Amino acid sequence: MKIVLPDIKTLTDGDLDLSVLEQFGEVIAYPLTKYEEIAGRIADADAVLCNKTLMNAETLKDAGKLKYIGLFATGYNNVDLDYTNAHNITVSNAGSYSTEAVAQHTFALLLNYYGRIREYAEYTASGGWKRSDIFCSFAYPMQEMAGKTLGIIGFGSIGQRVAEIALAFRMKVLVTSGTRTKAEKICRESFIRPYGEGMIGVTDLETLVSESDVVTVHCPLNDRSERMIDRSLLEKFKSSAYLINTSRGGIIDEEALYHALEEGRIAGAALDVMQTEPMPDNCRLSGVRNLVITPHVAWAPLETRQRLLDIAVENLDGYRKGTPRHVIQK
Repeated sequence: MKIVLPDIKTLTDGDLDLSVLEQFGEVIAYPLTKYEEIAGRIADADAVLCNKTLMNAETLKDAGKLKYIGLFATGYNNVDLDYTNAHNITVSNAGSYSTEAVAQHTFALLLNYYGRIREYAEYTASGGWKRSDIFCSFAYPMQEMAGKTLGIIGFGSIGQRVAEIALAFRMKVLVTSGTRTKAEKICRESFIRPYGEGMIGVTDLETLVSESDVVTVHCPLNDRSERMIDRSLLEKFKSSAYLINTSRGGIIDEEALYHALEEGRIAGAALDVMQTEPMPDNCRLSGVRNLVITPHVAWAPLETRQRLLDIAVENLDGYRKGTPRHVIQK
């Protein structure tokens, strides 16, 4: 097989061993590939392994030998599934590789908010503690997480792990999911009995945002979820609510979020993903008050990326043996 990796810089800066792919054939890796270069670079490929490189009718039109696209990602919105289905191209993603890392980052953002970690670290670094006349400081009001309601949008493996951690913090959990019956079954069988009645429940989206102290997004980006969190939905949030997105930037209408934060209609937000990445110079959300932004790193711990590579290798091996794994079906 000829295997092309058009954007390997999005997976590793040299800290992962890619030689494991050589068992399948010739491997050609590019750090990054501009849009106008994609078609030429994959024209004679049997397989493409990529992260965010666009695989659409324009970039795939000359790839007559291509029969497999393996994603270094769970999300697959960079692939035109209508085209790949019509041309008998198998597409496999890497489901559940980032569950622990994304849940961890979600709570890092939440603990930073309730514990005011960034503010107090900056206060101490600037000499504020040295100038204090008592042993501590009340410069930034902190809150306990116990007793707060966490609303989880999306209840796949990440959403379920976030729920488990939230319950360990003695938070109450509300869940909304496109597969409500399945979510109710999971809650009933895996959560209610160990944690007790009333600690977790499934509801609709509008009820969730109106009753939650924190809303965290863990659903995929698709036609149903694109800009789902818009101005009308943000108006239903509590004014004291905090919004976290570690899923996909396109799920939130950034213009609507800008106004909600600037006008104090919600208390704050934390984003690890944006509509355009990297963040452009003219990003509307740059410098907005009560907003924390991290550069799409929730999935990026070394162990997580190694797991991702391992899954991509297993997927490619399964395809080669006629038993493809994690195949994306539209």
